[in-house]
Amino acid sequence: MTSLDRAVGAVLGSAVGDALGAPFEFGLPGAFRDRFPDGVGELCGGGGWDPGEATDDTQMAVLVGESLVERGGLDLPDVFDRFRRWAAADPKDIGLQTERVLLGGGTWDLAAAVDYQVEGRGAGNGCLMRASTSAVHFAPRGRAATMEAGRRLAALTHGHRAAWEGTALLHELVRVALLGEDPSAVVPEALAEVDAAERERWATVLAPGWRPEDATEFNGAVWPCLGSAVWALRTTGTFEEALVAAVDLGGDTDTVAAVTGMLAGAVYGSGAIPERWTAALHVPLPGFGDRVLRADELRALAGALADGA
Repeated sequence: MTSLDRAVGAVLGSAVGDALGAPFEFGLPGAFRDRFPDGVGELCGGGGWDPGEATDDTQMAVLVGESLVERGGLDLPDVFDRFRRWAAADPKDIGLQTERVLLGGGTWDLAAAVDYQVEGRGAGNGCLMRASTSAVHFAPRGRAATMEAGRRLAALTHGHRAAWEGTALLHELVRVALLGEDPSAVVPEALAEVDAAERERWATVLAPGWRPEDATEFNGAVWPCLGSAVWALRTTGTFEEALVAAVDLGGDTDTVAAVTGMLAGAVYGSGAIPERWTAALHVPLPGFGDRVLRADELRALAGALADGA
């Protein structure tokens, strides 16, 4: 399996996970298996989503990826402007915190920090959900560079350092998976690079024995979201099994499945993603005309990101 196949797997896998989980968002655990008792899940639609329609998770990932390609690297003001243009177009779904930051009138470098000072909240998983494209792009630059890029991108909308460090950790886990190695095995080394004030909490949710039922917060927070994704990958044996396990946890199913798909796609490669899922996948981009990306466009974007790195 080539690194390009894994890179495509990360981007496409995250989008598929997003679309698979969207109809079950905020539902109870077990709802996915109740809908598909034979274990053969489909991109079924529901909850306001068409079958195969990706949510804000993938829309924002595409905006990050296209900025990286078109600007030739990390241009944070450009990413923020794309986010703001998208948010102003009234997307079907947008996180409350992200919406406040993007539409509050603040500048790219201060908006999230000011929101955190006022609201006291900034550790939502919205920074993780959009990380597939940036994780692929920065992976060839090594651990320090990819983790720092994760922090800087997270800080555009999330003021809590836990969100920055969680995105840095996700970037590093994807980097290792793209090399064909076990991302779980690198967790201790990655944790050593995490800010000391945040390290213990991240070590708890990424520990080998941690399970989603051990979470102390709703999985819309960064800690149980990433912890659940790593758990789903660690306790299953295929791409499809990992995503089913993630969606069946209930709660913030689209984002937990998007993060799981990102990791599982990097581990198993794009060939492991069921064609019945990729065929229906589509990603509208509010604020950017009538653009709708499908699986082939996501494959091309992943390739451009990997080449441009």
